[in-house]
Amino acid sequence: MSYELIHHGAREGVTGSCHQLRIDPANSILVDCGLFQGAETAADGRSANDALEVRFPVEDLRALVLTHVHIDHVGRLPWLLAAGYKGPIYCSEASARLLPTVLADAFALGVSRHAQHVERYLQLVESRLRPLPWKQWTEIPTQGGASCRIRLQRAGHILGSAYVECDARTPGGAPWRIVFSGDLGAPWTPLLPAPVPPWRADCVVLESTYGDRIHESRRTRRARLQAAIEHALQDGGSVIVPAFSIGRTQELLYELEDILHRQAKAPGPHAARWAQLRIYLDSPLASRFTALYRELQPHWDAEAHARLRSGRHPLAFDQLVALDEHDAHLANVRRLAASAEPAIVIAASGMCAGGRVVNYLKALLPDPRHDVLFVGYQAAGTPGADIQRHGPRAGYVMLDGQRIPIRAAIHTLGGYSAHADQRDLIRFITRMRHWPAEVRLVHGEAGARAALARAIEHASGGRIVCSH
Repeated sequence: MSYELIHHGAREGVTGSCHQLRIDPANSILVDCGLFQGAETAADGRSANDALEVRFPVEDLRALVLTHVHIDHVGRLPWLLAAGYKGPIYCSEASARLLPTVLADAFALGVSRHAQHVERYLQLVESRLRPLPWKQWTEIPTQGGASCRIRLQRAGHILGSAYVECDARTPGGAPWRIVFSGDLGAPWTPLLPAPVPPWRADCVVLESTYGDRIHESRRTRRARLQAAIEHALQDGGSVIVPAFSIGRTQELLYELEDILHRQAKAPGPHAARWAQLRIYLDSPLASRFTALYRELQPHWDAEAHARLRSGRHPLAFDQLVALDEHDAHLANVRRLAASAEPAIVIAASGMCAGGRVVNYLKALLPDPRHDVLFVGYQAAGTPGADIQRHGPRAGYVMLDGQRIPIRAAIHTLGGYSAHADQRDLIRFITRMRHWPAEVRLVHGEAGARAALARAIEHASGGRIVCSH
């Protein structure tokens, strides 16, 4: 086979996803173009802060395909356009609805807050967008006799997330199929249908974020979520949940609504406190995405639709309070720090690297009444990773240049990851009707990639070669 895979990000870590499939010297497609986060470096060793500029040629790029709208998969799009990319941008129909909100926020934070500049950029992106329905082959315009077509399948990671099947052929050559997994979700991810493995592939570019771990079951993680919250209820404190604005926040709200519903139907020892508990969504961006999730109900799974038919509102229940104004946010931080009011606060950013959650952490981490609950991956070098590591030993974390002691209880619920675990990733490969000859592992730390490579090769009896 004559194709070439070039990784411009997420080859040695879990952020900055950007993968180029070169069909021949005149034709390539790019799958994702994301930001680097935390302490990770780009493929050439530059630090994350210096890794924004697109330094690879774009003249042969015939298409950009976005697997989903998380910032580590789409955040370098302004720099790709600045480098001269003028082709189409393909994604799922739901991703096309979510993408402008993601990009507007990222552009305002990283490039310019000038409203006209943001609007011009969004108009440019939207003019290039080509939303695709699920399971439908689409031809990519190519030059010189090469051919390429793509098909999107549900990945179950966040709303609209896809894995990409790509059929390509050079003039006179045999066809070959490359599958780009994007980020795969766990089979029980709230609101989303589970991913179904592809029929076949010659090569799979597979994420490996949790390639060395097995998640808790959904029932176990919901019980642990409830137990962590009830611990804070007993102590007269609050639970701070650093959450990613899109995906994790909506899944968490869905699970919290279910706990409240169960407590109302079959009251437990803390039912009265649950009935009075306020759940603060303190992130304007997360609130906007939650509204978009509600608008995109046709894309929800069967379980979520059953709840809607029964009269429940999984993302808009009575005890949910959205805090949009900054003054309201600051007042809530002061109130929770000074009072014994039990509450749940969901605030961005998910890795505690900025945003409103930092104010809560500075105010509440030194107080043992409170709890911090991590439900998402914490990249190396982020404050979230430091809190996870040092919190159980009564250590400290640096936030806004201040040394903040950690006396709050620290919990991590791995089962709430929106990523597939090792078992799910193996099944994605081995349940294919025709196995690939090669699996290229990306989007994972070295240990996770190595563990997953061993597990896949063992499960396939050595018939599949994994590179990592």
